[in-house]
Amino acid sequence: MESQVSQPGSTAKNLLVDNYATRRAFKDKAAQIGVTVGGTMVFVALLLIFFYLLYVIKPIFDGADIQPVTAVELQHTEVASLFVGSDEQNEVLFRVAVDGQIDFYSSVTNQHISTYKADLPLGTTVTSSAKSSPSEQRFALGLSNGQVMVMGIDFVLTYPNNQRVITPKVSQLVEQSLVINPNGAIYNLVFDYSDGRMTFAFQNAQGVWMLNRQEGEENMMTEEVEWTSYDAVIEDAPLKALAPLMTPDHRQLILSAENKLYVYDIRDAESIELLQLIDIKNANATVTQVNLLAGASSILVSYNNGVIRQYFQVNSPNGRLYQQIREFDDIAPVSAMAMEFYRKSFAVLSPEGELTLLYTTSQRNLFDEKFNLPNPGVMAFSPRSNGLVIESDKKLHLFGVENSHPEVSWSALWQKVWYEGYPEPKYVWQSTSGSDDFEAKLSLMPLAFGTMKAALYAMLFAVPLAIAGAIYTAYFMTPKVRNVVKPTIEIMEALPTVILGFLAGLWLAPLIEDHLPGIMILLILLPISILLSAFCWSQLPGRWKQRLPEAYQELMLVPVIVFIGWLSFAISPSIEIWLFDGNTRQFITNDLGITFDQRNALVVGIAMGFAVIPTIFSIAEDAIFSVPRHLSNGSLALGATNWQTLTRVVLLTASPGIFSAIMMGLGRAVGETMIVLMATGNTAIMEWSVFEGMRTLAANIAVEMPESAIGSSHYRVLFLAAFVLFVFTFFFNTIAEVVRQRLRDRYSSL
Repeated sequence: MESQVSQPGSTAKNLLVDNYATRRAFKDKAAQIGVTVGGTMVFVALLLIFFYLLYVIKPIFDGADIQPVTAVELQHTEVASLFVGSDEQNEVLFRVAVDGQIDFYSSVTNQHISTYKADLPLGTTVTSSAKSSPSEQRFALGLSNGQVMVMGIDFVLTYPNNQRVITPKVSQLVEQSLVINPNGAIYNLVFDYSDGRMTFAFQNAQGVWMLNRQEGEENMMTEEVEWTSYDAVIEDAPLKALAPLMTPDHRQLILSAENKLYVYDIRDAESIELLQLIDIKNANATVTQVNLLAGASSILVSYNNGVIRQYFQVNSPNGRLYQQIREFDDIAPVSAMAMEFYRKSFAVLSPEGELTLLYTTSQRNLFDEKFNLPNPGVMAFSPRSNGLVIESDKKLHLFGVENSHPEVSWSALWQKVWYEGYPEPKYVWQSTSGSDDFEAKLSLMPLAFGTMKAALYAMLFAVPLAIAGAIYTAYFMTPKVRNVVKPTIEIMEALPTVILGFLAGLWLAPLIEDHLPGIMILLILLPISILLSAFCWSQLPGRWKQRLPEAYQELMLVPVIVFIGWLSFAISPSIEIWLFDGNTRQFITNDLGITFDQRNALVVGIAMGFAVIPTIFSIAEDAIFSVPRHLSNGSLALGATNWQTLTRVVLLTASPGIFSAIMMGLGRAVGETMIVLMATGNTAIMEWSVFEGMRTLAANIAVEMPESAIGSSHYRVLFLAAFVLFVFTFFFNTIAEVVRQRLRDRYSSL
């Protein structure tokens, strides 16, 4: 038996092979781990973004929470309450009785702090009392002798020994009592006081409704306010009215009687007229309360069957008239109602103690729970709307209110909403204003619409140019020229979009506005001239075409394009004078009725198209160029022309890549920020017109996020806009991948 002896050289060779295999296996394993970890981290990062956005967004869809804080025993309970309230810190509660006595209580110690009694003239009694608008802690006392006393409640904040002390203060806003009814007592008083003006409406002993207006003017010498009085009789007013109301702007007086609302125009005290008579009848139900919502633009009417209706003024052929806008039902019968100071939230309390918190515009039922509140009386929100003061069973109850985002709901974000002052339901985005009683309008529909509109016009400009350029570069262009053209177009992608937006807003937009006829002519003549030039070139004799190298034949189009561009702008003024009376913008606006904005969708489409073209071109060109040569060569060998081979073989095989290129470009256009930020008017409108602008989700986030208060509804809705943008991009990319895979499977057998 022969023994095999290994040679030293072969042993060394085997060791080298083993070491190489080991190193290669190690590198393969390291690469596998690295790619796996990297891909997993990308996936985890996407999930973290997704769930963080949900974490920020979720609170806007949560309801409110109301919990009892404390209750204090009331004094002077033998007299009914006019209204209750608290200071801004919810540390001092107060109750104003109809006879003018005010009692203050501490919600911290549950002790009585002080009592204020109005200094009535000798021999007089309080016959009527009224509170001004909810945001003002003011009230008036109508006396038996026809006088009226106007009082105000304030809270003085001091810090003795670095300890915060809140001291209630009651002052008489008018030094002397005003005589508004010389003929006797005042009944059913309603008033408001603002901007040096006081307006009182009341009934006299005979039941006649009277109006008194006091205009104050400060004496420059004595610095005292001198009041000038104007009196009027309100003709044909109902004798028995439920809870008369007056708007804080002293424009309207509202009386409720016999299932009707009488709305009087009281701007001119000497010429009062009935503005509107509103039928508020509800079958098998009677009116229990009538109140003004915050801002005094809406009237809330509650019925004993648990229905609450909202009315506000809407433009009509007969002027601005009140109209029923929405209705809340399935609510317990109303015993008391309280309005927030600045928002459109209101609370209702049933005789059984069921407390419900509602918001009118979003039509949300934010809270509904039954509490132990026997014999409920009046109630009121605290100034910051984070507390609710309720009188019940000779006690004053303080409830803590957490109601951060009442104005946001799914319907308010995505459906038309009828806002106060608007003629009809609309999609509106208007997040801020200078008014305290402004209601944020946070519809995302105009932003989503603007995003899709900007992307559509960009794709209309970019896709034909990018795909056609990719086809020619990959299939017809010589390698020498392709090696120059392809990198040149791809390097355009490195151009900052802020530069494109800057040029579009400051150079392109005015240029298009000044030469609009020329731009339209250019868009028509340019493709026609290119096709005509190509046809003429094809008809030239072969020996003529051979004189120009194939690599430079494309340059023949350059003078054609330059000439057509020059011609279009040269004849633009003449066309404008001939067809549009010298002013195209005025013709579009006045004659066609189309709004024309200088920074419009046409400008955005061109500018953003230039940003998207490199993305689409690069991916599509690679897909077409990568089609195996044996497919096209086989087609040509079977007698097909270049065009037939391109359309029936090459493009079909490359269709997955071309579709992916288009979807990648669309994703880029949807998420673009700086171009639409600088090249549009950023107006949140929903019009497809090419001559009007838009506001996109991305641009809106960039503009408003720095000025939004952290944790506010505005802040969280902006995060919701980011989430919608995230979903848009994810959706388009997913569709692109699914379609690409199906096209690939379908044409992979070619």
